[in-house]
Amino acid sequence: MTKRYLPLLGLLTVFAASAMIPQYAAAAGANLDCKMHFQTTSWSAIYKHVEGTGLVTCANGTSMHVKITAQGVGLTAGKSRIDNGVGTFTDVHTIDDVLGAYAQGEANAGLVKSGSAQVLTKGTVSLALAGSGQGIDLGISVGKFTISRAK
Repeated sequence: MTKRYLPLLGLLTVFAASAMIPQYAAAAGANLDCKMHFQTTSWSAIYKHVEGTGLVTCANGTSMHVKITAQGVGLTAGKSRIDNGVGTFTDVHTIDDVLGAYAQGEANAGLVKSGSAQVLTKGTVSLALAGSGQGIDLGISVGKFTISRAK
């Protein structure tokens, strides 16, 4: 009876593999180096809210001013400011690929001097953030980090 399903299993395997090839080919061609310099302010009391601005620049000479917002929930409390943050993007084809909502998970602790480091994802695009500033914050949260064009 299992021999009857072998052709179907083989067909499904070929179909699944062919569906993945364009994703790997697209990721392989996504080699534009882009960085974001940013500043943010945040406050939290179970609900976390972040607002800020930044400038994305890419190796091909393109640049874009952006607005940063993030919302999340968790066991968190505090207020902080990141002054000289830097973000590095991976798997970018064009500067527009950096726009959108990224999944975010964060753990932080700071008193007077505050810092943040995290890696966010949006499909195949990843964003590694690091920054330091001032404030008081403690907790863990999950949420959404959004980058949009500044108006």
